[in-house]
Amino acid sequence: MKTLSLLALMLSTPLWLMANAVANDARTLKWDDLKPEDWRPPAVRSQAYYEQNPDAQVQTNLDAPVIEALDGENIKIPGYVVQLEGDDRRVTEFLLVPYFGACIHVPPPPPNQIIHVKFPQGVPYAVTYDAVWVTGTINVDRSESDIAVTGYTIDATEVISYF
Repeated sequence: MKTLSLLALMLSTPLWLMANAVANDARTLKWDDLKPEDWRPPAVRSQAYYEQNPDAQVQTNLDAPVIEALDGENIKIPGYVVQLEGDDRRVTEFLLVPYFGACIHVPPPPPNQIIHVKFPQGVPYAVTYDAVWVTGTINVDRSESDIAVTGYTIDATEVISYF
């Protein structure tokens, strides 16, 4: 009887409410949580430095260590969007980076500081101009695109404005 009641409740619950429940159960991560405590990413220099030193505009530390224990966890993390797939209305696949301009204006961060996000329902393009919260299942999975190598992927269940 309990199972039947639970099933009836689930079927009558709006999807957006269930998505919020999943998002609320997510572990909130900081970017430092994606790397070992004793590992330091390279310093980010000014845009002027990279303009004067074009050879420095490449992604470094391609073997940067990841945190295997995160694999399969439901997480929530803030960051900035670098569009990979989408149209003029929605972004369905993107790189999530820890600071504005990463991958576009300055060299990409190391792979353990970039997450390849897939969000089939798409996030409205206008939301991607500022920081976002991404919620979903994180996987330790190396991914390569024309822009950067990543150490993690997320199958997103929610992408919302940070503000």
